[in-house]
Amino acid sequence: MTNLSVDIQERLKRLAFERTIPFCYSCYQEAPSGRCSKCLSDDLMRLLPGDGCEYGVDWVIKSLVKENLTAVDMEKRFEESVRETYRETTQVGWMELDTVQIMKELDPISWDVAQSDWLSSEESEGQLTTFDNGSTYYQTQDVEEYLAREDLDRTEAS
Repeated sequence: MTNLSVDIQERLKRLAFERTIPFCYSCYQEAPSGRCSKCLSDDLMRLLPGDGCEYGVDWVIKSLVKENLTAVDMEKRFEESVRETYRETTQVGWMELDTVQIMKELDPISWDVAQSDWLSSEESEGQLTTFDNGSTYYQTQDVEEYLAREDLDRTEAS
């Protein structure tokens, strides 16, 4: 997780613990008390029903986010940003051409570098966040809204 406030990170972690069940892999049984009733171990994994079992909760957070939020289409978002910044068409001789297409086709390396810089800027400004080291990005606002819905559901259930 990158560039998320400590509050959001803690809320995601708390949600991951709430959604999982302590699990003793040695005895292959749930241990809801935090200690295995069979071997008395407290070295427990986290079981996310229907998803898997593993140590820690980072994988649970990734799973919850992937299941409940829509990933950002980075290519589309970058193109929109470029279209907002530059004119829609560019005249080359007698032809009016799509500015984005020209940039992408004439210098794909420059396009990729610009997209990478844009992404880095969006991430450092807190607009986008990733849970898998940059393979998938989500709107930080969407993460916050998801947590707010979860908080509301939790208080209504209480």
